[in-house]
Amino acid sequence: MLRAMSSYVFIKQRLHPGLLDTMARGGAQAIEIFAARGHFDYSDKAHIREVGNWFKANGVEFHSMHSPLYMTNDFDRARAMESQLNIVDPDKRRRIEAMDEIKRALEVAETLPFRFLIQHLGKNDEAFEPHKFEAALSSIEHLRAFARPLGVSLLVENIRNDLATPERLMELIKALHYEDLGVCFDTGHAHIMSSVHQAFGVLESRIRSTHVHDNHRERDAHLWPSEGNIDWPQTMESLHAAPHVPAVLLEIEGVEGADVSAKMTQTYQQLGVGN
Repeated sequence: MLRAMSSYVFIKQRLHPGLLDTMARGGAQAIEIFAARGHFDYSDKAHIREVGNWFKANGVEFHSMHSPLYMTNDFDRARAMESQLNIVDPDKRRRIEAMDEIKRALEVAETLPFRFLIQHLGKNDEAFEPHKFEAALSSIEHLRAFARPLGVSLLVENIRNDLATPERLMELIKALHYEDLGVCFDTGHAHIMSSVHQAFGVLESRIRSTHVHDNHRERDAHLWPSEGNIDWPQTMESLHAAPHVPAVLLEIEGVEGADVSAKMTQTYQQLGVGN
């Protein structure tokens, strides 16, 4: 299985070659970049070029980009929530603004190719309503049409709301009839919402990538695997048996002073995907 890492672990820092080196030293064969302007400024050609030169020189795959979640660079949670992007917003103007921002991030693929865009449907704790599901269908169709010529496939992620449960994601995928539309399977979200085993059973045919992290089912803590209470032997057995075996992509909340490279190496070995 491909060993991968999300730059989310460094989300409060500007992404630079030194941080990419840290992930490569930890054993990452592929990297997902979190598209937050204060971290990776997808509108800054110089920043894109700096990151692109690193990928060209180091033989690590630019696997995926996490779609932007906020318009602001501000990491203050209260202010960020006010500018949260939502492609199922009841206000059509706000949906269009969200999609425009996501398309700016997708344009990175013109000069720095990547395989997948990871997309959320709604906000955390978003209630299901039929008009929101219709908005999701329309928005995904629109974003896919923009992404396809760039060589990017969309992956919808199971997140903590009633619109993006495994069952609703499969309903959306079946309604759209796009063979290239897949799922990014998030272990931590599945653990909180139902169970990893249950969610995997629903989504397995469409899983193309993962967000691997742990928690104690109390909050979305993005812990290193084995620091929460997910059953990792069962989880890894399931991922190994998936019809399209996905990358094991760690999406971890950073802690100041942590040795990220060492933790990555240790975790890959524990999960059975070490060197």
